[in-house]
Amino acid sequence: MLEQDENQRLEPLHSLITFDNFKALMGIDDREEKQARFCLITATLNIEQYCKRSFLRKQYFETVKFTDNLVIPLKEYPVTEILTVYAENLHGCRFSALSFCVTKTHTDGSLTASMLQNSFFIEPEFYRPMLGNDYNTELPFELLLSASLIPYKLAAVKVIYWAGYKICDLPTDLAAACMELAMWSMNRYRNRRIGITGNIKGSGAQGEHFENSMPENVKAMIEPYRRKVLQK
Repeated sequence: MLEQDENQRLEPLHSLITFDNFKALMGIDDREEKQARFCLITATLNIEQYCKRSFLRKQYFETVKFTDNLVIPLKEYPVTEILTVYAENLHGCRFSALSFCVTKTHTDGSLTASMLQNSFFIEPEFYRPMLGNDYNTELPFELLLSASLIPYKLAAVKVIYWAGYKICDLPTDLAAACMELAMWSMNRYRNRRIGITGNIKGSGAQGEHFENSMPENVKAMIEPYRRKVLQK
């Protein structure tokens, strides 16, 4: 049991703020550590769910169907680095000197070889960020491919990239929102029945009502980071 608790402390926490900062601010002792970790993780997940996007930096593998549109939108942002761009060939046509079969350089397993079958590597000089896009900016990211790729009858473009924030680079209002939501949840666990207020509103058996899943001040802080979905 002690070994399990120690392993839990060493595991990276999916949180927009560090556990040590939250622990110090809330005056959390060892008896409340598991509860505090749970509140931090759920606060982060609730914020990401509300904003319809992820914030913590990680590596993404994304495939975009190619329709002769040279603009390739990526789902996650802010993009910090484009690692590799592959093109999936539609009819197996021959490639020119600008490309080469990636299976020659990626020989670390059959899965990789199978995944990259009929694909070729696009050199960095054949793509660039769209005008107005840049790395490490809080904007949806788009790649612009070179028009010289159109004759190769591409079926899809595969992009491997890093996106998201390191905790040390996280915008202060996002960190404050996570802290506020985690503290709000922690106080509910400490002092009151979960999800119930003592105010007499509604028609509960004792005059109680259910609270919102997220305070309005937290929503106001994270609203600028919410992914905007266009209605068709």
